[in-house]
Amino acid sequence: MNRISALIVIMLMFFAASSHAQSSGEAKVRYQYKKYQKFDFEDIAIEGDTGNPGDLSIASRYQRKFKNRLPYRVNFNPEIARAVERVR
Repeated sequence: MNRISALIVIMLMFFAASSHAQSSGEAKVRYQYKKYQKFDFEDIAIEGDTGNPGDLSIASRYQRKFKNRLPYRVNFNPEIARAVERVR
């Protein structure tokens, strides 16, 4: 059993050394992007057909009317008078 474990340790060291040698020998890749790019929209040609949608248009829907839950006030004179008194 001792020989098998020694053989496994030696094989692991060999694979670790070989993988380290491959990774250190590679050159670092550097990406450089364009700093400025000009778009000429006048040269762009868009081709296609235009037409009416026919039966695929959206049908109008029923508009619901909601009841106002706030009470209707004719005027706000008492509140305005109180606000003016507070300012004085």
